Amino acid sequence: MSDSGRKKPPLVAENRYGRKSAPKPKAKPKTATKPGPKPRPKPKAKPRPKAKPRKTGPFGRITGLFGSLLRWIGRLIWAFAWRTGMVIALILAMAIGYLYSTLPDVEALLDGRAHGSVTLLDRSGDVFAWRGDQFGGVVTAESVSPDLKNAVIATEDKRFYRHFGISPRGVASAVRINLSEGRGPLSGHGGSTITQQTAKLLCLGVAYDPDQWKSEADYVRDCRQSSLWRKAKEAVFALAMEVKYSKDEILSIYLNRAYMGGGAYGAEAAAQRYFGKHAAVVNPAEGAMLAGLLTAPSSLAPTSNLSRSQDRAATVLRLMNEQGYLTDDQTAYWQDNPATLSQAAKASTGGYFADWVMASGPEFFTRNTTEDVILRTTLDPRIQKAAEDGLTYIFENKVRDGSKAQAAIVVMSADGAVRAMVGGRDVEASGAFNRAVQAKRQTGSAFKPFVYAAALDLGYAYDDLVDDAPYCLDIPGSGEWCPRNYTNKNYGEVTLTFALKNSLNIPAVKISESVGRENVRAVANGFGIESDLAAGPALALGASESSLLEMTGAYAGILNGGSSVTPYGLVELRLQGEDDPLMGTGGGIGERVITEGAARELIYMMEKVVSEGTGRRAAFDGWQIAGKTGTTQAARDAWFIGFSSEYVAGVWMGYDDNTPLTGVTGSGLPAEIWHEAMKRIHAPLEPTPLPAFVPKPKPKPQQTPRSGGGGLEQVLDGIIRDIFGGN
Repeated sequence: MSDSGRKKPPLVAENRYGRKSAPKPKAKPKTATKPGPKPRPKPKAKPRPKAKPRKTGPFGRITGLFGSLLRWIGRLIWAFAWRTGMVIALILAMAIGYLYSTLPDVEALLDGRAHGSVTLLDRSGDVFAWRGDQFGGVVTAESVSPDLKNAVIATEDKRFYRHFGISPRGVASAVRINLSEGRGPLSGHGGSTITQQTAKLLCLGVAYDPDQWKSEADYVRDCRQSSLWRKAKEAVFALAMEVKYSKDEILSIYLNRAYMGGGAYGAEAAAQRYFGKHAAVVNPAEGAMLAGLLTAPSSLAPTSNLSRSQDRAATVLRLMNEQGYLTDDQTAYWQDNPATLSQAAKASTGGYFADWVMASGPEFFTRNTTEDVILRTTLDPRIQKAAEDGLTYIFENKVRDGSKAQAAIVVMSADGAVRAMVGGRDVEASGAFNRAVQAKRQTGSAFKPFVYAAALDLGYAYDDLVDDAPYCLDIPGSGEWCPRNYTNKNYGEVTLTFALKNSLNIPAVKISESVGRENVRAVANGFGIESDLAAGPALALGASESSLLEMTGAYAGILNGGSSVTPYGLVELRLQGEDDPLMGTGGGIGERVITEGAARELIYMMEKVVSEGTGRRAAFDGWQIAGKTGTTQAARDAWFIGFSSEYVAGVWMGYDDNTPLTGVTGSGLPAEIWHEAMKRIHAPLEPTPLPAFVPKPKPKPQQTPRSGGGGLEQVLDGIIRDIFGGN
């Protein structure tokens, strides 16, 4: 039997002589130490079990073949997956690297407005309105109030400081919530991190191009879309931001660019807009309210609905408590003491006025400004509120429910400085149709003072007589035209004062024809009525159209002694941060139109309109009031315009679609609106008389006393003295 499988012994010479082996060296004596553990003998290796022979039947071969196939597919998938992953990772890294290289320094991203802002100040220098994109100034994550910072993180992204720009857990949670609520996976909750929201605010680095988008609204809409591809691009951009900027820098960009309602962009603008303070000093309740706006800034803005904004802030405070930013006691305190608006934010006055001032200023510094502009105006908030309250009172108490009638008010000083403006029944409206400025309506009898102004300036007197008798004119191309009085009565010879205070039509037409229509038209134009005036004799009856602002300004010219007036609301325009104004007022008193004597005499006549004539409902105790009513054909327009020694005010009432008013004339509801508004305006003032002409009393005929026999001689003597003079 072959022994080839055994291990052969080494070939050595035989020990034939029995040589002794070398003695082993003696071990050195050990020191007195504890004996160590004896080394364990190495375990003998167990013999490997012999492999069982594989089944070689048909079933075994099929199973083996199938297993081999699965292993091959697995290896193929793994090879494809890791290679694809490597390619994707490479592409992703290249994309992030490219975006990283295009991202600017953080300072360039803090102010993201497309337009500048306009802040409007009243006559006292207090803010009453804002327009445009408000940006109060740059803040950082370190400079804002810690309460505001914590509120934003608690509400928008509680893992902000722990994730790498995107939050898979947040996305999965948002998808689950959306599906459970019956929406699409990307509809509703987005699961976006603050970094992703900031990427969206930056529009993924794409600047607005007017050649690519029809408008900025389309551009913003494109930036806010929620498609899957857009979300993927947003995630990549967010990763690049995380590489480029620190967490606090990303949060700073977000706090400066986020829209927070009311035209405010950024935390500083919002804090100033709503609370009148810097973002660095807002308390937890205010910080929670600002953070709550980020979800729906327009609908949750406290200026739109304060209670809804406070409810949202209470939820934010609860989230801050759950995440350890507030104690239970602090949370309960601030929920019981919610944030409230500043006085400027509470003031809802001046919407129409602000719109008018914005429209009257240069467009590149108002509506389309790229700068932050400060406008100082003539508005008096107290007078504005009085005008609003007066109009509201009449509509709530004396106008039937469901009426669509509208009204407007303008109040100004004698120099044309507009102190209040209400352009419609919705006194708080902004951006709406302004009936005080934009509506051109027939003026009716409110135009008659300009007829008498022309006559007085040419030498007529307040007590000159005019015959109020039937009167007709032949108008070429139209035939005979016969004006009639509103009462359908004639009063014979009457004074100019009587004709004006009772708003008689026939005397007004006769005076106009006597002094010449061109003179009447010149006086009206001189006082600031720039609308096209009628060419025919109906000019005297207010057949022409004008705006309430024009008419009120024209009456101001009468009050100031006969000089023209250009109504104005802008006092000064300057850029924010600069002291020197770029422009000043664009209105005020202009050239003289009629003599001061004629103006004073006209004021006397117009005072009789209120004290004795058609305008009696406008009067209020303690003050001399002058004015004129006006009602157009079929009562489509009703006016009352008048003045005290302090202010001029005009009221118009009618329907936007020219529907006739029912039972309303200028001597009715418009005069009552004027009364309610001006009574409130004059409440804190001391009454002063109008600068009117005061007629000298005419001497009474001398009465000759009757006495005994000498009576006849005394009478004859008096007659002789009257004829020949004498002492």
